[in-house]
Amino acid sequence: MGSTVVVVMREEFPAHPHPHRRLAAILAADIVGYSQMMGHDEEGTVRRLKQVRREIVDPTLEEHYGRLIKNTGDGFLAMFDSPLEAVRCAIVIQQSVTARNTDVPRDERLQYRIGVNLGDVIVEPDDVFGDGVNIAARLEALATPGGVYISGGVYEQIKNKLVCGYQSLGDEKLKNITDPVRIYRVLADPAAFTRATKKRRLFLMPAGIATAFALVAAGLYSAGFLPIGGKPSLVSVEQRPQWVPVPLVTVTNQPARAPRAEPPASNNADAAKPLAPSADPMPGAPASDRALASDPQVAILTPDLPAARMIQSASGFRDCETCPEMIRIPGGSFRMGSDEDPSEQPIRTVTISPFAIGLSPISVAEWNRCAAAKGCNFALDGSDIAPARNLSWLDAKQYVDWLAKLTGKPYRLPSEAEWEDAARAGTSTRFWWGRELESGKANCKDCGGPQDPKVPMPVGSFARNAFGGADFGGGVAQWVADCWLPNYRDAPSDGSPRTAENCRENVLRGGSWRSNAASVRPASRTHYDTGVRYPAHGFRIARSL
Repeated sequence: MGSTVVVVMREEFPAHPHPHRRLAAILAADIVGYSQMMGHDEEGTVRRLKQVRREIVDPTLEEHYGRLIKNTGDGFLAMFDSPLEAVRCAIVIQQSVTARNTDVPRDERLQYRIGVNLGDVIVEPDDVFGDGVNIAARLEALATPGGVYISGGVYEQIKNKLVCGYQSLGDEKLKNITDPVRIYRVLADPAAFTRATKKRRLFLMPAGIATAFALVAAGLYSAGFLPIGGKPSLVSVEQRPQWVPVPLVTVTNQPARAPRAEPPASNNADAAKPLAPSADPMPGAPASDRALASDPQVAILTPDLPAARMIQSASGFRDCETCPEMIRIPGGSFRMGSDEDPSEQPIRTVTISPFAIGLSPISVAEWNRCAAAKGCNFALDGSDIAPARNLSWLDAKQYVDWLAKLTGKPYRLPSEAEWEDAARAGTSTRFWWGRELESGKANCKDCGGPQDPKVPMPVGSFARNAFGGADFGGGVAQWVADCWLPNYRDAPSDGSPRTAENCRENVLRGGSWRSNAASVRPASRTHYDTGVRYPAHGFRIARSL
């Protein structure tokens, strides 16, 4: 009798009668207008969807420790232990798909909507259930094409950890969800928040006020005060400072380089010449505004370098006709860091081997050559002479890998130490040109100009330093090879980059054109997510000699 009861119990009850519940971040995504695309081209749409899943979605989920629960027709459902990784994954997927779409006809472009929620869910081997999943699905349905919407619970967990903007959309009553849910729109470009806010305010303006504004605008336009299309007027190419090219030399055996001597202090404001133009829009800069220190412990101005070093560092070369121009940086020692910010400490002596660095940040034209050769995943819009922008660290790495393969030369990203050494150009003052701000030296919002508040200035619009390098201050914040660490404790003294397994954030140097003056100091450093693009981020390249 007892054995019979046991058999019945085994048949009627599962091995684990209580469902497995856990707190998890759920990512829900689907394709905008998928049914219409299927009606237009069924086979082609399915083929493109599978390709996006294979080349973008699946590897991005894996990189961010996500678990694909299931594909849902045109969408998918994924689960993460960390809401931070879930949102990072969502941003990278959206940016990667957007980049891919630049080469796809408009009616064939796939666009995801993504919702992310943090909640309690029931987990089964091949599925998840519960309100945590339902809220993510509702957020996805509300999201704009190419957008990422998150719940208030996710926002509270990531608001100080991911360098993004967040636009609050208020509390919403979602279908079949008891309590209202606070919703946020993720803005990988925080400046978009300002644009969105202005747009909403204009939409909510009383009709009379809106009409009045329209009439005033029409009057200004007819009088010639407003540009066509409302675009900001830019300085013409003819008005921009022209590039005085450095002499090009053939790359042969490395010439002998004198060791660095500690040069006497001086203030040689004419040591540098202006370079070449480039302009393109690029909002925002994530670097924190740091207070100006009145007496930083980094002080000797040294553009009066020995003549041999000046000749060596000022000579430029290219490894191919269309390759970026490089300048040689002689080996030697310098003092790295400052007392202005804890992340720049401790100040220490670093000894650098000779290397070459890009005369200026990579331009749109230089990036697009990589894209045309299929070495980079997408092309950039804008003027050829604009600094390449809206690039992640992984994008920058892709470019240097392509250039190294093209030329057979050891191109790479510079280390933090190499970048700072090249930016200082033998000086130890607060700025490479001296202690105080001077106009014409850097592109930031309070650097004294020239400056356009809406776009970075052309590459090479500012004076060169004593090594012949341009645009080390402002313009675009520049990726370097190092993984982000909060200070220089235990940093190598040979100038090599600091790396880490599964690095999630990398270092940026130089500040952007919308940064404050403290951010354009050679010692200033900040960081951003490795795989996330941001409109104020670009890079310059280095090459071993």
